[in-house]
Amino acid sequence: MFVEMFQLLFTVVLIEAGLILALGFGTPVRRVVVKLIDLLKQGRGPLVLKTVAATIIILFGSVMYSTIQINTRVSESGGVANSTDQVMFANRLLEAFLMGTILFMAMVIDRMHYYTRELQIIRRNLEIAVKKSKTDA
Repeated sequence: MFVEMFQLLFTVVLIEAGLILALGFGTPVRRVVVKLIDLLKQGRGPLVLKTVAATIIILFGSVMYSTIQINTRVSESGGVANSTDQVMFANRLLEAFLMGTILFMAMVIDRMHYYTRELQIIRRNLEIAVKKSKTDA
């Protein structure tokens, strides 16, 4: 059960890292990524993304609560954790880290997309202004 979830979380993190790299460098891939994100932000896309983000936040809170419970149980037993608690704590901590990373990287992708779009608009307006100033002179 844990292996499949970790594979999914790692896959999402790698995809998001790829998107961040694609948005970070001015390659032809960036245009495709920007267009795909534009399409994703149209129609019902924002509602779906907010629902998924809310679900991940709720899961993140649940995992953090479970981690705190394990930590409290260990500290009440004198600070000595059995092997089951150690494994559960490590798994919960990894889950929480991956979910937090996914949420953070999604926010970074959103902001990079926004600033990339703004940069494209400013460049287009600058080119129009330069052409207009050349024709007026």
